Amino acid sequence: MGDGNSDLGAQLRVEPIYDSFLCPLTKQVMHDPVTLETGRTYEREAIEKWLRECRESGRRPVCPLTLRELKSSELSPSIALRHTIKEWNARNEASKLDMARRSLSLTSLEGDILHALKFVQRLCLQAPFNKRVVHDADLIPKIVDVLKSSSRQVRCTALETLRIVVEDDSDNKEIVGEGDTVRTIVKFLSHEQSKEREEAVSLLYELSNSERLCEKIGSVNGAVLILVGMATSNSESPLTVEMTDKTLENLARCENNVKQMAECGRLQPLLTLLLEGASDTKLSMAAILGELVLDNEVKVFVARTAAFSLINLMTHTDMPAREAALKAINQISSDETSAKVLIEAGIMPPLVKDLFTVGTKQLPMRLKEVSATILANVVNSGHDFDSVPIGPNYQTLVSKEIIHNLLHLINNTGPAIESKLLQVLVGLTNSAATVSSVVSAIKSSGATISLVQFIEAPQVDLRAASIRLLQNLSPHMGPELASCLRGPAGQLGSLIREILEKEVITEEQAAAVGFLSDLPERDSVLTRQMLDEGVFQRFISRIVSIRQGTTRRNRFMTPYLEGLVKVVARVTFVLSEESGAAARALCYQTNLALLFIDLLQSNGLDNLQMVSAVALENLSKESKNLTQLLEFPAPGLCATIFPCLSQQPVMTGVCPIHRGICLLKETFCLLDGQAVDKLVALLDHTNDKVVEASLAALATLLEDGVDIDQGVQVLLEAEGVKLILNLLVGKRTETLRSRVVWTVERLLRCEAIANDVASDLNISTALVDAFQHGEYRTRQIAERALKHVDKIPNFSSIFPNVE
Repeated sequence: MGDGNSDLGAQLRVEPIYDSFLCPLTKQVMHDPVTLETGRTYEREAIEKWLRECRESGRRPVCPLTLRELKSSELSPSIALRHTIKEWNARNEASKLDMARRSLSLTSLEGDILHALKFVQRLCLQAPFNKRVVHDADLIPKIVDVLKSSSRQVRCTALETLRIVVEDDSDNKEIVGEGDTVRTIVKFLSHEQSKEREEAVSLLYELSNSERLCEKIGSVNGAVLILVGMATSNSESPLTVEMTDKTLENLARCENNVKQMAECGRLQPLLTLLLEGASDTKLSMAAILGELVLDNEVKVFVARTAAFSLINLMTHTDMPAREAALKAINQISSDETSAKVLIEAGIMPPLVKDLFTVGTKQLPMRLKEVSATILANVVNSGHDFDSVPIGPNYQTLVSKEIIHNLLHLINNTGPAIESKLLQVLVGLTNSAATVSSVVSAIKSSGATISLVQFIEAPQVDLRAASIRLLQNLSPHMGPELASCLRGPAGQLGSLIREILEKEVITEEQAAAVGFLSDLPERDSVLTRQMLDEGVFQRFISRIVSIRQGTTRRNRFMTPYLEGLVKVVARVTFVLSEESGAAARALCYQTNLALLFIDLLQSNGLDNLQMVSAVALENLSKESKNLTQLLEFPAPGLCATIFPCLSQQPVMTGVCPIHRGICLLKETFCLLDGQAVDKLVALLDHTNDKVVEASLAALATLLEDGVDIDQGVQVLLEAEGVKLILNLLVGKRTETLRSRVVWTVERLLRCEAIANDVASDLNISTALVDAFQHGEYRTRQIAERALKHVDKIPNFSSIFPNVE
């Protein structure tokens, strides 16, 4: 279609304009001709203006053409001329309509199409009833057709023309809404040109004033999505954004559109209906809300806007209303902030009531599962639940009766609900403020065994929730849990399988090994069972695999590895017991001491370093019992005659501390394993627990039963003495101070060190402080240390009979 130069305005006439039709003042065809006393005819509006101006200027009125003074300003309607002009207009307009109909075709020249469109616009703007003329002339489908024109100007003008044609005309809206026209208009919303988008939105706004067409617009795939995007766009003009907003407001009269808007992130229409709509509408909106997938920011917005309304709907006697409310609340409760908003809005009492109610008014199990899910979400928000009332007599969620009821439900409902309620207990035991109340209630209910039995549950979620709960409980009721695990029931085996069965570490595996590692480390019966079942060997193999990098790393790797190492370390706590032979054999076969020495260098993993140092302390304590002491022959006759021959032979390879043959693998000697330097390096650690564990391991070189002088010498060579003395001066925990004071007292038994330290005021002051303010045992040892540096006379003792 080429550009047209023909003048369609000239073509669209069947008759010329007669001079008598034209007003002398306006030079336009008259619509309401009137005659003056001079016999001259004018357009009423124009001559009235002329006469008014004459009066206002102080002149006498005259005829504009003859300039004769008028005796009377009376205007006589020229009825005959008006009818003649009207008939002429009718004939002319009919011709123009016919020509416009023929020009509104994709085969016409661009210029002819534009002239035809402008003619239709002028016609409709002249008088509202002309829109009916356009309708009857069947021009609307013709205008719709040229929306497919390749000319951008034609398309924009066609959209503009349709907007004018349908404005305030319901019949014309219906015509435009037929077929795929609405879909075609929606497509213009995606066009690059802002003018086309602007015209398309304006047209859709006019169409959306029809409630029937609102549904049709919303049914076009992507229409609501595009409109919502345009309403929040920074690249659209303010006029386009405003018109888009108005269109969306109209479309919100259709519930399906409201749902689509909500899915696109425009939730206000839904929330408005939820708050202000009729009962059926509120239910419908809550049901829609329950089906949406919302991001956390939106969840918070919904909670703050509609929490009270949803909670009220949740307490409705009508079950569909309760279901819709519960599902909606479930959607928003998974965010921590929105969960706290729900708590403040009063979600807890009705929620707990729904879970515990039995009888005719009870929720069906599928909805109790939803309630349990909401409760689990809310509890895991970190709120302080020992101050949130949920029932009469100031009951809270951690009241003994409530916990007992939860435990009863856990043991008497289906796996899905049991899993969620276990998660509730997990949330409550995550908090230091509420864990003691939960532990007390569990102990008084006798539910410990049943909680441990869930380890064997076939359902993954149920098993995982129970393990996370047991991990939280183990520091507080370790002996009880260990007792339940022991024996032939099989829970220990199930727990071990959970820990080891997957190569890619999961959160559940980390929780399972964390639970096992927190059980009492000196429970020799449990350790013996684990030895008999080969648990430690399998754990050691997994540790080695992780250290070698053959296990894929993820965010659960560190707690998982820490748990494995801590479990393995428990074998070092039973070395000295009657049944310690099997433990010592395991340590020998696996060269366990070397593994712990290597783990000392796990920089950044404080727990691994601490546990490894503790294990090495336990192993090193056994060294003096395992070392083969060398026996020298008694001096012979010659030695009695010649004293120079009585000296003992010098033996190479003898451990100076244990005075025998030491091998790391067999006797766990720290010297043979070159562990001393690594432990000394940790004395400078920022974590007091790591320092304390490392010092305790080094202190085994100074304890009774070994050569203390040689132990001091080893520490001097490793440059550990200075670090230990620095620890004494530093501000540390009472536990660490006690350990340091004990070690320093042993060091000061070396006369050279005592002489060096005697003049150090910092050391003396620290010992005096320990002597004055330490615990009873620490004060005793500090006194002995002060005697070594002559700060207390040896003949004076505050604590007699103390070695």
